[in-house]
Amino acid sequence: MTFVTKLTLQSGDRAVLDSVVEDIRSTTERKGVEMNGPHSKSPERLRVPQHKRTTGGAEFSSWDYTVYTRKIEIVGHDEIARQIAGKEYPSSLHVEVEVEQISQVGSGS
Repeated sequence: MTFVTKLTLQSGDRAVLDSVVEDIRSTTERKGVEMNGPHSKSPERLRVPQHKRTTGGAEFSSWDYTVYTRKIEIVGHDEIARQIAGKEYPSSLHVEVEVEQISQVGSGS
């Protein structure tokens, strides 16, 4: 059985996101690890209202920001995938990790 480690990386700082993704890409390439992606999702524009009081009422202008997303899949190479998933990333980056176990075709599992 093979494991596929799926990473979803999100940040409002596109330069930081792209730098981290490039670092992951170069690491996997150097180690000979199969990596799919990065797949970019359309940037998401978000707007958050800001109230002057906790009880509501008057508001400051809304806080507008953009979230950029990249998705990466690492196939097999569990130790390298574990290192990449467990790495300490910049605080401006949100990382989600999902591990999926897949069976090889014809393995009888």
